[in-house]
This record gives sequence, structure tokens and C-alpha cells, in this order.
Amino acid sequence: MMVRKIDSATRIPVPGGKIIEEYVGRVNSGDAQISIAHMTAPPGWDEPAQTPEFTEYTVVLKGTVVVEHEGGVTEVGAGQAFVSEPGEKIRYSCGPDGAEYVAVCLPAFSPETVNRDG
Repeated sequence: MMVRKIDSATRIPVPGGKIIEEYVGRVNSGDAQISIAHMTAPPGWDEPAQTPEFTEYTVVLKGTVVVEHEGGVTEVGAGQAFVSEPGEKIRYSCGPDGAEYVAVCLPAFSPETVNRDG
């Protein structure tokens, strides 16, 4: 495969005020093996629990991402990262200042494999 330049992200609409800008993945670049997205979550944001079929690597750039999981609750601050494994039930939210983070999913995120509750 040749070098590819990706000129811009595709904004993916989601409820709750979070902004997803996918750079690499099924929507923006047609890549199914990995997705890389920049997320911006407003203060107090949360989403339903999910049990994804992919590994997700989350790098927090600003604010705090709160991750509820079987082992408890983990707060991930700016400059820190979190990894969730396939089949692990997790729920993301953010602190009072909101959060900005990058999510990398292997294989790429898809609505069919995230398995959100509700």
C-alpha cells in the first residue's frame, strides 16, 4: 500500500454533546483494522455502558475521563492513558471540566461492535 495523506477528519454526530472527529477508521478513511479519533466531551458528559468487541486505547489530552468497569472506577487525567479489552463492560463519562482525548480502536470502531446498553 502506498503512503496516504488524510486531509481532514469526519465529524461523527453523537447524542449528549460529545464531538467525535475520526481521522482513521471505517467512516473517514475506509480502514477496518484500526480507528483513530479525537474526542471533545463537554462538562458532565456521559454515555451508556458498552461491551465492545475491540480493544480501545484512550489517551487523555485535557480534563478527566472517568471509566466505570468491573474492577471499579478509574479517573484518567491529562497525560494519562487507559486500555479496555474486548468483552469488558465499561462506561465513559467526564469530570466537571469536560475532557479532550484520542481513542484508538483495534479493530476499528463500528456501531455494530460497540454493543452499547439501551
